Amino acid sequence: MTRRLAIAIFALTLLLLALIRASTGAMSNPFADEQALGVWVSAALTLCMLSFLYGDNPFFKFAENVFVGVSAACWMVMAFWRALVPNLLGNLAPEVPVALFGMDLPLDVGVGRRLLYVVPLLLGLMLLTRFHPRGRAISAWALAFIIGTTAGLRFVTYLGSDFLAQIHNTIQPLVVLRDGAFDARATLSVVVLTAGVLCAMAYFYFSREQKGLLGAASRVGIWILMITFGASFGYTVMGRVALLVARMEFLLRDWLGFL
Repeated sequence: MTRRLAIAIFALTLLLLALIRASTGAMSNPFADEQALGVWVSAALTLCMLSFLYGDNPFFKFAENVFVGVSAACWMVMAFWRALVPNLLGNLAPEVPVALFGMDLPLDVGVGRRLLYVVPLLLGLMLLTRFHPRGRAISAWALAFIIGTTAGLRFVTYLGSDFLAQIHNTIQPLVVLRDGAFDARATLSVVVLTAGVLCAMAYFYFSREQKGLLGAASRVGIWILMITFGASFGYTVMGRVALLVARMEFLLRDWLGFL
């Protein structure tokens, strides 16, 4: 039996089971209302995506293309109504979106602000020149400006929120006192944190041979790194498993009505 035939038999069997349960009232009728139809469409797309566990097949490709297309269309509509119209047109010519779309935008925009928003308009038009064979060089300048500006802004943000914040949280007194009394639990936590940071840094110190005290610290550091990476990976897998459980719960409760 080929894979396509097996997938077709499984899909038809599941569809027949769903139709039988829908006819007996055990689950929602897909033609009852829009919400019931949405449940059936969601269940069908979920099963198409899960069919990739058996192998690449036309059902998975169809669901994948639908997901990518709907996501791109959704982002395009959101960018048009949340960025282009209120931000760009609302500052260049606020009279246009107010007259065409009835949006509540301030009309007293100064000339300096309107001229300022000519820059993003020109950058957007320069990006569109990429569709012309001779306009790729022009679009590269706009793309370089956008990537460079975004990288600079994100660098400053991450430098303050991640790098400097972690250094600030690491530099703590080794002996913790609460209300004038020695706090053994908090002190142990700070000591373990400081020792772990120093051992992990020792693993990446290659200016001298890692032996003796430095070698012992580096070996502890690799254990700390592996525990950290394992915990991060486990957290990621736990999140994916939670999504799978949610989909299974949707299929068994909202669609088939078994739960």
